[in-house]
Amino acid sequence: MTPRPPSDDSPKMNGATGETGAKKPAAVKKTAVKKAAEGKTTAKKAAAGKKAIAGKKAAAGKKAVGGKAVGKKAPGSKTTASKVAGGKTTASKAVKASKKVPEPAADGAPVLAPVLPPVLAPVFAGVDPGDRERLLSGTHHNPHGVLGAHPVQGGVAFRAFRPYALGVTVVTDDLRAELHDDGDGFFSGLLPLRAVPASYRLVVAYEETEQETEDAYRFLPALGEFDLHLLGEGRHEQLWRALGAEPMVHQGVTGTRFAVWAPNARGVRLAGTFNFWDGTGYPMRSLGSSGVWELFVPAIGEGELYKFDITRPDGTHTLRADPMARRTEAPPRTSSIVHASHHEWRDEDWMTGRGVRAAHEAPFSVYEVHLASWRPGLTYRQLAEQLPAYVSDLGFTHVELMPVAEHPFGGSWGYQVTGFYAPTARLGTPDDFKYLVDALHQAGIGVLMDWVPAHFPRDDWALAEFDGRPLYEHEDPLRAAHPDWGTLEFDYGRREVRNFLVANAVYWCEEFHIDGLRVDAVASMLYLDYSREPGQWVPNEHGGRENLDAVAFLQEMNATVYRRNPGVVTIAEESTAWDGVTRATHHIGPGGFGGLGFGLKWNMGWMHDSLDYVAHDPIHRQYHHNEMTFSMVYAYSENYVLPISHDEVVHGKRSLVSKMPGDWWQQRANTRAYLGFMWAHPGKQLLFMGQEFAQGAEWSEAHGPDWWLLDPAYGAEPDHRGIRDLVRDLNTVYAREPALWQRDTDPTGFTWIAGDAAEDNVFAFLRHDADGTPLLAVSNFSPAVRHGYRLGVPEDIPAWHEILNTDAAHYGGSNVLNQDPVKPEPHPTHGRPTSIQLTLPPLATLWLRPA
Repeated sequence: MTPRPPSDDSPKMNGATGETGAKKPAAVKKTAVKKAAEGKTTAKKAAAGKKAIAGKKAAAGKKAVGGKAVGKKAPGSKTTASKVAGGKTTASKAVKASKKVPEPAADGAPVLAPVLPPVLAPVFAGVDPGDRERLLSGTHHNPHGVLGAHPVQGGVAFRAFRPYALGVTVVTDDLRAELHDDGDGFFSGLLPLRAVPASYRLVVAYEETEQETEDAYRFLPALGEFDLHLLGEGRHEQLWRALGAEPMVHQGVTGTRFAVWAPNARGVRLAGTFNFWDGTGYPMRSLGSSGVWELFVPAIGEGELYKFDITRPDGTHTLRADPMARRTEAPPRTSSIVHASHHEWRDEDWMTGRGVRAAHEAPFSVYEVHLASWRPGLTYRQLAEQLPAYVSDLGFTHVELMPVAEHPFGGSWGYQVTGFYAPTARLGTPDDFKYLVDALHQAGIGVLMDWVPAHFPRDDWALAEFDGRPLYEHEDPLRAAHPDWGTLEFDYGRREVRNFLVANAVYWCEEFHIDGLRVDAVASMLYLDYSREPGQWVPNEHGGRENLDAVAFLQEMNATVYRRNPGVVTIAEESTAWDGVTRATHHIGPGGFGGLGFGLKWNMGWMHDSLDYVAHDPIHRQYHHNEMTFSMVYAYSENYVLPISHDEVVHGKRSLVSKMPGDWWQQRANTRAYLGFMWAHPGKQLLFMGQEFAQGAEWSEAHGPDWWLLDPAYGAEPDHRGIRDLVRDLNTVYAREPALWQRDTDPTGFTWIAGDAAEDNVFAFLRHDADGTPLLAVSNFSPAVRHGYRLGVPEDIPAWHEILNTDAAHYGGSNVLNQDPVKPEPHPTHGRPTSIQLTLPPLATLWLRPA
């Protein structure tokens, strides 16, 4: 992979909150919170037009029910229930004033809890000073053990932590009780109840408004013990269902459960639009040794923005986006967004049939796309109206999307990911992206996606030192820092990190119906000394340079993805000769390692060698002939993809047609001959957008392909259209000729006819399908027409018919064709008893099959 610019150049956040384009959170300003937007009923208008909430001005001896003063003075009581609950009389005084427990009322009115003798009654229902300090500083591990409703001696203690509130009232079906203001946002009261109410609500009054809401601290954890067990084992294969923001109904209440893994944090609080980005009053609880912090927040739903306010080990705070966020703001903004999918899939036929035939035994030609620049300005849904039709017309079986996961710096093309579980918001919502995948599937096109588990950027609102210490990255700085891209490498030896990545691979396949993952920069993961000098790396436990943790991670990822998603293919961008990239994980190779378990591997060697060959002037190509034949020495060592990708047409490397020598006609002819050779060579094909119509300029993510070259008003349009027509025909003939793909990984599927014709610049070989039926491919990389060129062929084929010729006039060629069937002659050539004579066009590739 070409080195990408570090994300240090990415847009930075404004203000202390990390929210771009927004002011400092209103909640840090007392007056702003007093005017909280959520409340629509002011204190003056509360309780159906009453001038004051019930219980505050209720007549002596009355009991507040539903905001009305009703009932009679409790028998034997000198202090009314409303005054006890209202906070006007302290809990201890209220208990002393009570004389006896009332009998149950016939009408079902609430019954006060038994009152203990005054000497045993607690004198304070508020928050302990130590808990108070920890809650204020954001270092409390168990806020639910303090806040909410708790049975205590003498009744039930209610405690709320609502910074900037003027008052807090507890409301049940039968009771309304104002809590005492303990200062610093704490409110408490001791109500003489027998047990904690099954449900209750809080009415929180601010200066000009009040909010009625469920108490977040009355709920049990919304994360189960089995989830925590799997998290601890590093085996939660659907991790996104356990961590992150999950809208749900919990204990009968609608809201959102927030959970985050931050084992080094001294405390975690939730901040978002719902609390004006001040998480003070929203502390999360620690779920034991799991390192997970959790909070269920009632009434919070889809579309809310949020982050986690993490207290680091040194006591400082950091505001972080959710690593598991399924939706994010569009960069440069960085907030996570609560999301639930509503997309209804319509690709049942595709999903049912995609696993019928293994990828390496099926037609597999790939159109690589950078979505943001394919048609600049289009959204996912607009792309769904154009991309499937275009790709289908050209006959590609798959598209490969450059990284779709959220990233801050567009110039990284998506290869520096911050939101591993969120499709980039630049083009729409996650459901919009699903709509695009769905449309491609309905058009019969598979969807591959670039996936980047090798590294992540250092942005201080994302994964880097997430909870104040190295967490997702390796704790050893030598292992953590990626030497090429200014990024950080994952700690593959930590089971939770490995789980985060394995589940992420599963997530894209299961939630977005992705058909394959092209794993980026695998070589940088496999070697401890990758781009490092002596002294900058430490050997593994066996003294070798292999990253054993990365090997284990890749094996686990591949095994898990294939087990859970039959029909999906994983593809390695691996640029070395690592043994067994596409070998099964349980098959041990000569190096002592099991295979990595990938389905396919990019053939970087073929790409470099073949492009070097065609870049030479034809007169010099004879001295580089082996660069085109060497690939067949190792062609069956792995299952290969032949990539002409984005990496080969940027950063001064020139576009494909511009790499070719000669004048414009020769450049196009060389391109056509090269593509014909590539489609006939064993392996799957991949071509980057713009190269299908011979774009002359390098690709730029800023403006995308030069579509104007295909405008009929442009004088050279036929030249570019001719290349595109050839690509269409290559795909069409390729798909209907099993010899070109059925035995791609079987050495018996290929036979050289002429692999040593260096002086002629000619290559000729046979491809065979499963039944042995051959296809003859001949390439002439010389500008000379070669008449009567003799090639040895199988003697059992009575005649050969030309089915594709890249020199055809409608492709822009000179139209030197073999129009009539060619019959073999008993003339021994190339070690065969029979041969045929062909006319080889200049700078062209021919395909012939039995007539």
